[in-house]
Amino acid sequence: MRIICVAGARPNYMKIKPVLDALEAHGAETFLVHTGQHYDPAMNDVFFQDLGLRPPDRFLGVGSGSHAAQTGRVMTAFEPLVDELAPDLVVVVGDVNSTLACALVTAKAGPLLAHVEAGLRSRDWSMPEEVNRLATDRVSDYLLAPSEDAADNLRAEGYHEYQIHVVGNVMIDTLFANLDRAKASDTLSGLGLTPGSYGLVTLHRPANVDDPEILAGLLKGLGEVAAHCPLVLPVHPRAAEKIDAIGAPGGIRLVPPAGYLDFIALQAGARIVLTDSGGVQEETTALGVPCVTLRDNTERPITVEQGTNVLAGRDPDRILATALKLLDDPPPPRRPALWDGRAGERIARVLLDGGTAATRPRPTDGR
Repeated sequence: MRIICVAGARPNYMKIKPVLDALEAHGAETFLVHTGQHYDPAMNDVFFQDLGLRPPDRFLGVGSGSHAAQTGRVMTAFEPLVDELAPDLVVVVGDVNSTLACALVTAKAGPLLAHVEAGLRSRDWSMPEEVNRLATDRVSDYLLAPSEDAADNLRAEGYHEYQIHVVGNVMIDTLFANLDRAKASDTLSGLGLTPGSYGLVTLHRPANVDDPEILAGLLKGLGEVAAHCPLVLPVHPRAAEKIDAIGAPGGIRLVPPAGYLDFIALQAGARIVLTDSGGVQEETTALGVPCVTLRDNTERPITVEQGTNVLAGRDPDRILATALKLLDDPPPPRRPALWDGRAGERIARVLLDGGTAATRPRPTDGR
């Protein structure tokens, strides 16, 4: 089979690597396409290096822009590539604009389409990622769910059972493949940190960093947590100027963006993690590290039900109360089923055994 695997932004790299490796191990002809949605070296090149991800076969170079402009540029660049390569299958991952753009092109061009991380739902339509998830699932042939709750969402929405496959979490494949290497690095010592002596913070979602009033409230809450546990904050490029304008409270140490291995080392050594990232909710669950999510909802509720994650929202008092509770009484480590480092292998078997566009039932043909 000839298969295009699409990555566009930093979270995609960790998700596509185990899928790409497993498909190649089974003899598939793969093409790695990087849309260029993320292009800053601190958000891009270092991740390819850390993950051992091969250079992309094609780089579309779409750059940044509004949601409509970026999605349109990806579609315009990806369409002729699909015509040229004539793939049997296209694999998209996650929920970024590149995911939706390449899914729409594929659905109209005719190859089979597989969505890795299908079925995740926050039920918050103010999140652009939620729109991307829903629309991508709707046009996909294979819905590759990371957990049973995601599959339940898909069944409730009326998808065919033959489309839905619970395969496990590819993020955890990549985490486990690199954890020993990350822990053996000098990341913590280079920052003067020791395991268990600090908390880790990430902030990047537009809803949290684009409104100065909301960001100021979050920083206030984090500053109060830092009075009990010093915090380290690798600053995301989209948040850097905004945090500088407000000023980080005492006890919060700002450091440059971290590469994949450095960030895994920071997570594994943290006493607590406070984040607005979906992927970090999953990684901390796999690592058994207490996590406070700085959002009112999550598309990964299994990390709350079966993991170490607690939703705190954006109220400073609630953030402090939640963090103090976790610091005083950390939850026991728990890991959802199939988060075992073998999701990529399961995905490869599903896709390579699933037939072709000519032989497989399609979502639109009534079967």
